[in-house]
Amino acid sequence: MTSPAAAQARFRDLLASEWIKTRSLRSTPWTIALTALFVVGSAAVATLADHAAGSGPADFRPFDAYPAAGYWTLMLVAASMGALTVVSEYSSGLIRTTTVAVPARGPVVLAKAAVTAALWSSVGTAVSVGSFLVSQAVLDGRGAGVPITHPGVFRALAASALLAPVCALVGLGLGVVLRHAAATMVTGVFVLLMLPTMFSERDRWSADVRHALVSAAWSRLVQPWDPDPGSLGYTPTVPGSWTVYALWPLVTLAVAVLVVRRRDV
Repeated sequence: MTSPAAAQARFRDLLASEWIKTRSLRSTPWTIALTALFVVGSAAVATLADHAAGSGPADFRPFDAYPAAGYWTLMLVAASMGALTVVSEYSSGLIRTTTVAVPARGPVVLAKAAVTAALWSSVGTAVSVGSFLVSQAVLDGRGAGVPITHPGVFRALAASALLAPVCALVGLGLGVVLRHAAATMVTGVFVLLMLPTMFSERDRWSADVRHALVSAAWSRLVQPWDPDPGSLGYTPTVPGSWTVYALWPLVTLAVAVLVVRRRDV
């Protein structure tokens, strides 16, 4: 019987192995750097476009610091990179070597998830902080900047930082389940970006589906204002949106672990 210490050391070895695989891909640092540059640059462009020269102090405008176009791109790249950590091994056949070395496939998936979450949490935090700082650098010169302690700022910053690891883990889970690059990419784009546009907040059932999706949860968490009480639409809640953030990666990974344990490679 394997001792707890040996099992713990073995999982550490899995983490080290997955980290080596991740950083050995030459495309990884370039993809992350270009994505970060684009997202932070989109914040600068949105802020410049939204504030005329000489405007006075204003409330925090989250979609200047966190423009939807930039963060939808971050969602797409994070989900795709998360999926590639798995589907690239299936396409190359390396997954067979991995499962021969480690027959318990559940820990392999969990090690991939841990490395992916750590990497994209770091990227998401850097991009989110960078977007806020660039936006405020533009606004400070026009007398409209706000500190990080301003109401709504920290929640928007945290939600935008966590968006990357959430999407990366969803992409990884889809990659384990589908195993094919094209199918995984199309499914990820559909679920994360296209599906929310098919539902509105005018009807309760449609609003419930929309609010259960990641992009809708991010939009609610980023906006600092409360919904209009006189609105005819159904609006998501902040606790519900954080719950969506937590459930998507947890459920996706749980399904991935269940599938990989029951299915032959």
